[in-house]
Amino acid sequence: MESDELIRQYAAGERDFSQLNLSRASLREANLLNINLSEANLSYSDLREARLGQAKLAGATLIGTNLSETILWGSDLSYANLSQAQLREADLMGAKLIHAQITDAKLIKACFSGANLTEANLSRSLLFEADFRPSSEQQTDLQLADFSGADLSYAHLSGALLCGANLEGAKLCRATLEFRSDLSYETNLTDANLEGADLSYANLQGANLARANLRGADLTRTILQDAKLQGAIMPDGSIHD
Repeated sequence: MESDELIRQYAAGERDFSQLNLSRASLREANLLNINLSEANLSYSDLREARLGQAKLAGATLIGTNLSETILWGSDLSYANLSQAQLREADLMGAKLIHAQITDAKLIKACFSGANLTEANLSRSLLFEADFRPSSEQQTDLQLADFSGADLSYAHLSGALLCGANLEGAKLCRATLEFRSDLSYETNLTDANLEGADLSYANLQGANLARANLRGADLTRTILQDAKLQGAIMPDGSIHD
């Protein structure tokens, strides 16, 4: 189906476009609230915010959808369901993903620079080398997001807002969280694997690091005031009592 036909059918009241092949489609000015694109192929498509409009996908159902290398700059995906979606190298710079469900998704090398993922659920997702660094305009907001059991190995989280996020059991091996990444206010890092992570200058005040693995991590000037470290493996291999 061509993108013009999809927009025409959507305007006529159709909402179910699951399993369609829309690879390389251009939907820059489309308003597609609550659309169902489950298991559709949207790889290499252009869904970025347009100058005179916005590709609005708030509340969309995108379960198992292929969004690999799709451009989603500034798109509104708040409350969308992206569970099990493929977002390898997708560009979500400045996108809104507030309360989005992104569980068990593959987001390898996806770019979230300047995006808002407040209270999004990314549990068990693969975020290897994902980029959460600030954009030129704003920080990446991950406050209260759920990353429990997610793989964030080698992810770029420098300067990200992670206050109150749930990273219980998450894998953050060699991840970069330096330059004042904010993981304060009881951010949950219980049982997280931070082996070799760069936490220099990060704010972990009041964070829960019980039983976390910090072996080989860089804690240069890391703020650990009131942090819970019971049973944590420290950078030198010792176990905090």
